[in-house]
Amino acid sequence: MKNDLLTIGSFTIHGYGLMIGIGILAAYGTAVYRARRKGLDADALDGIAVWGVVAGLLGAKLLYYITSIPYILEDPSILLNVADGFVVYGGIIGGIFGGYCYTKRRKLNFVKYVDLVLPSVALAQGFGRIGCLLAGCCYGRETESAFHIIFRESQFAPNNVALIPTQILSSALNFAHFAVLVLVDRKVKKDGVVASLYLIFYSVGRFILEFFRGDLVRGSVGALSTSQFISLFIFAIGLFCLIWSLKKEDVQKGNLQENDVQSHSAE
Repeated sequence: MKNDLLTIGSFTIHGYGLMIGIGILAAYGTAVYRARRKGLDADALDGIAVWGVVAGLLGAKLLYYITSIPYILEDPSILLNVADGFVVYGGIIGGIFGGYCYTKRRKLNFVKYVDLVLPSVALAQGFGRIGCLLAGCCYGRETESAFHIIFRESQFAPNNVALIPTQILSSALNFAHFAVLVLVDRKVKKDGVVASLYLIFYSVGRFILEFFRGDLVRGSVGALSTSQFISLFIFAIGLFCLIWSLKKEDVQKGNLQENDVQSHSAE
């Protein structure tokens, strides 16, 4: 794969940046379309996108610094490299927090909008992993399997070595993730379920894929990679939110039925 797709003079189109851009546009477009179908304020997505992207980038960078503390202590100049080094989980957490702050500021229903936006985030991640494929980052372990990829000009992955194509697997899972969440959103009319399933599905998929990653210089916690360790907490949060969302809906229905019975009794 080749990250430098086109160079005109001093201007170069990088595959990773291009895919990130396409992913953001696709996410925004699908979110606006679905917002209009669901009767939500599509204009609010402009603010959510800005706050979410900015907070997401800050979160991704911050978590990278946290997981790279040993390397930073050895070489503090790493802190000055703001263009490289981001952790997806930090971006997810930061993006959700940014969206929460914006919806609270605008007095919007945060749960409805997070249900709306997170499927589109999965779509953006699918394009983002294509960018990883072009750049050669987030590469897999060496393999003798026929299902492999060989990089020739990567600045990140080992070149001329058969590797598990984790970027392709991750991209395919993210696109499938988007499709499943949109389908669930059409079938299940309970606030919070889609967002909860996003956290559950992504954490499970990421936990499994980490076993096939070859760039484990990103750090570890005991026998687990840093991302696997974080996945355990994200899964638990997602499961808790799912149970809470389902029970909250049932409790609300029960209260409405009880009020109806009391109203009829009073009559």
